[in-house]
Amino acid sequence: MSRERYGNAGSSITVEPEIIDPLVDLRWADLTVRHPKASAFHSRGWLEALSRTYGYRPFAITNSRAGMPLQEGMVLCEVSSWLTGNRVVSLPFSDHCTPLVENQEALENLAEWLASEGERRHWKYIELRPQSWHADSASRFRPRDTYFLHKLDLAPSPQQLFHNLHKDSIQRKIRRAEREGVQCENGRSQALLDEFYGLLCRTRRRHRLVPQPRSWFRNLIDCIPEAVIRVARKNKIPVAAILCLGHWRSVIYKYGCSNEQFHPLGAMPLLFWKLIEESREAGAQEIDFGRSDADQHGLITFKDRLGCSKSKMTYYRCPKTDQTKVLGGKLQSMRRVIAITPDALLPIAGRLLYKHMG
Repeated sequence: MSRERYGNAGSSITVEPEIIDPLVDLRWADLTVRHPKASAFHSRGWLEALSRTYGYRPFAITNSRAGMPLQEGMVLCEVSSWLTGNRVVSLPFSDHCTPLVENQEALENLAEWLASEGERRHWKYIELRPQSWHADSASRFRPRDTYFLHKLDLAPSPQQLFHNLHKDSIQRKIRRAEREGVQCENGRSQALLDEFYGLLCRTRRRHRLVPQPRSWFRNLIDCIPEAVIRVARKNKIPVAAILCLGHWRSVIYKYGCSNEQFHPLGAMPLLFWKLIEESREAGAQEIDFGRSDADQHGLITFKDRLGCSKSKMTYYRCPKTDQTKVLGGKLQSMRRVIAITPDALLPIAGRLLYKHMG
């Protein structure tokens, strides 16, 4: 990659960004531990899992001087696909990946350098997924999609956190699950992964979506020490499960799945309450419950009822592309095919398709 850096007006700037490999350069791991905006999505473990599972090539750009400790940086993955085009995303399958920079000017300069690099390398587009960023009017990055990001502050007492849960749809279901003898277990074992993946395939089938490759979840467990699976069982039968990631004082709820036949038991609300209780007890300051599309009203309402606060989060692309109608049509066609696909073939389809979707 060229190491020339450009300002918003296209003029050359004397300081050039350094390109580093975050899987090899220990300075990146050090930055993600120190920087207040870093999350599990910035971690070497998440990047390693992306690389192992999908073959994506992560790289980071920084304004810090070569050989010196990193003070800032932006991590991205190059996705090479004959099906969906060659592009750069920060980061694939990540709800957000805020650039670890000191100020707006540093972010604008790195973004402009990326835009120029994208033209030179003929990338289809570059997508940035910051939690919050209002791009300068001169920026070549334009708003693409807007979501809600849900977070739960764990500062209140356990009693207050439980009180903040919706009385009927959450508190009542937790008590129902306890009365029914639903048991919860959390860990990182192969047995828990097998139960989780079985429920995940069932849930994806229900929503007419292909499941992620099993290797993705195996790699998350292997690469991220703080990745934990939580499974709820009724009479030893797994009925609901979630997978969470940890980083410093924050926990990310990333995946959830269930057996719909057991929904009346309230196993999923019980799993979330156990997550809240135990995360707070372990010293976490917040739980990140991920993003929701603006039209996912049921999901938004559910997260509101857990006591989460929500904020708007916008993704940016250069150049801006509008493939909503095309992708919407493809998704509907895919769901019709999935509806008649045998269960045994869906994981195979996931292994073939997901690497093109990041």
